[in-house]
Amino acid sequence: MDVLLTSIQGDDNLQSMIVGTVMRKIKSRTWKKQRYFRLQEDCMTIWYKSKKTGNTHSTFSVSDVEAVREGHQSEVLLSIADEFPPDRCFTLVFRGRRGNLDLVADSADEAQSWIKGMRKLIENLENMGDSEKLDQWIGDWFKKADKNNDGRMNFQEVRVLLKMMNVEMNEHHAHRLFMMADKSQTGSLEDDEFVLFYKMLTQREDVLRVFQEYSGDGQKLSLSDLEEFLREEQLEDVDVVQQLAMELIERYEPSDTAKTLKAMSIDGFLIYLMSPVGSVFRPRQQNLYQDMNQPLCHYFISSSHNTYLMEDQLRGPSSVEGYIRALKRGCRCVEVDCWDGTNGEPIVYHGHTFTSKILFKDVVSTLGKYAFKVSEYPVILSMENHCSVEQQRVMAHHLNTILGDKLLKSTLDRKIPISFPSPEELKGKILLKGKKIGGLEDSLSGLMEPEDTLTGEVSDEDEAAEIDEDNLHSNSLRRRAKKSKQRLSKELSDCVVYCKSVHFSSFKHSRMHSKFYEISSFTESKARKLLREAGAEFVLHNARQLTRVYPSGLRTDSSNFNPQEMWNTGTQIVALNFQTAGLEMDLNDGLFSQNGGCGYVLKPEYMRRLDKRFDPEVPQNRDGYQPLSFCIQVISAQQLPKVNIKESSVVDPFVRVEIHGVPLDQAKQETRYIDNNGFNPVWYDTLRFTIHAPELALVRFVVEDYDKASRNDFVGQYTLPFSCIQQGYRHIHLLSRDGTSIHPASLFVHLRVTKLV
Repeated sequence: MDVLLTSIQGDDNLQSMIVGTVMRKIKSRTWKKQRYFRLQEDCMTIWYKSKKTGNTHSTFSVSDVEAVREGHQSEVLLSIADEFPPDRCFTLVFRGRRGNLDLVADSADEAQSWIKGMRKLIENLENMGDSEKLDQWIGDWFKKADKNNDGRMNFQEVRVLLKMMNVEMNEHHAHRLFMMADKSQTGSLEDDEFVLFYKMLTQREDVLRVFQEYSGDGQKLSLSDLEEFLREEQLEDVDVVQQLAMELIERYEPSDTAKTLKAMSIDGFLIYLMSPVGSVFRPRQQNLYQDMNQPLCHYFISSSHNTYLMEDQLRGPSSVEGYIRALKRGCRCVEVDCWDGTNGEPIVYHGHTFTSKILFKDVVSTLGKYAFKVSEYPVILSMENHCSVEQQRVMAHHLNTILGDKLLKSTLDRKIPISFPSPEELKGKILLKGKKIGGLEDSLSGLMEPEDTLTGEVSDEDEAAEIDEDNLHSNSLRRRAKKSKQRLSKELSDCVVYCKSVHFSSFKHSRMHSKFYEISSFTESKARKLLREAGAEFVLHNARQLTRVYPSGLRTDSSNFNPQEMWNTGTQIVALNFQTAGLEMDLNDGLFSQNGGCGYVLKPEYMRRLDKRFDPEVPQNRDGYQPLSFCIQVISAQQLPKVNIKESSVVDPFVRVEIHGVPLDQAKQETRYIDNNGFNPVWYDTLRFTIHAPELALVRFVVEDYDKASRNDFVGQYTLPFSCIQQGYRHIHLLSRDGTSIHPASLFVHLRVTKLV
């Protein structure tokens, strides 16, 4: 059961971590406190406490740590760089939106012990199979409940533990299983016996029912039984079904005897159904599968708003960590708000607010380092420029010297282009989006007049203007919105190639006068107005030009608008506050979870053509319209996490399936709720939808804890593109509010898509 314990033997770093180390926890230049850190014997938990606070201590799981950064790689550690050398400093980066932990060891050797030890533990976890992960998860619960640390639990202790694990069950049944698991006949379970007990407890009647329906003898699935199941239920390709059946037995069947018989046991069948191959998301579409040679404007692009902010837009901290997190999530368009700073160095923060400030050059360095770690495809740097000409020149200098060849400084062939290059052609390039003096043609032909090089609006968005547009009328705001035009430096202008920011007049004006490389930005309310007035025109505009839509200035809490209605118009750059969890970011994560998570998703064919009209309000008017029926039987859920901290409470779960797409497709339906069972609730409830524009639809599965007296509590969710769904019996592996895995929580469903006549 202790899967990771073998890691300790012979590893000096882990041995040292188990003994423990006193290190400084750093929160700011002035907040530096000593804490005693040590790795627990389970090799899964880090325990730490202050020497002064007596018994008070905290813990975190190694599985919560995503990465370890060495040296001064955070603003906090940079701020104390003069006090502590980099070889004693490191940062633990947590998954989701949890703040990082900055630490300083007493020596470089102690720092290396923790850096190497943590990396080894993270690597071990990543290499664990699902079965080992489950054993580890059960073991974690056992240790949590084993209050006296004697490695044994009697039946009463086990009952308390089951409650903690979200299990409300028949006491007689639980006791019978307890006695069967107590192989040593001591009246208590040791850790391995508890794993056996848990596995008996979690036998899947729902899966057994499916297994027996297709099994010839009720004991196993022969090769032909499995082929029939894959063909009839899973709708796998008939031509490869025989080969696939053999591969599944080879890969997932734990019994050598069954393998020899070319058969699959119930255990192998369950392991297959729980695996990525058996999940709701078609594995092929999780890889890079789309044509990446289309013009840039033919793709939806994962995009962030106010990327430097970690919290709200009035007082929250600014940090380069915002850029690192967004880029590591596959974001391909980040935003930077630049203002004049002291000592001639431009700064980044949310203007006219109390958000903290960071240096522009640090943002550019971070971009250079992290831009292409997750995806090779181009990154757009959307710049809000409020700087003087002098500091604009400094910005241009930093962009050129820090980014070097990564910064796109000219068209790819140095000729005047007639359309966008593709993501494939722009691999490894950073494109600056901002104001530009004259056109691309002028700068390429060298015809620009020196006198003309320092005029025009510098900033694309203006916070005051956008608030004014959202109906908050105020003379002072309007006065600030109409401030005099600033000057633009030629050096910064020259860094803008394919993304020249321009003011939008009308779709007709753009059709007649705009160049393909001119991009307009709209607040969400302006975009909605255009969608209502001329949806089909909006789609056509986006078939030839880039558009960016960003949240209203009234969203001071960094909340988000629903991106789906903007994707319905073909808008490529739908900028969201990545730091804010919720439905909107679930949809963004869902859309961009396909195509290798590269941050680019090809728009449907009917949204890319200039000779066709698609109106999202009337999807049935397009060529090739074929509505689909989508039927979901929600069968069961497994090991849902507790949402209420009271030990006595157990979840009353229900499942909601939401369809997000064109207005005609927007729908949601729910199962009934199950009393007191977050452990293995069973529904067998069927939900039905009609999908009119399947290429644009996203499906979101949500589990909530029913509460008749107050708002339902969120338990977990999973969102994916409708076009990526695998049919048949599938597991949906649930994610937390932050989008991180909550293994082993899952839903078991049956899905069927059919054409409507």
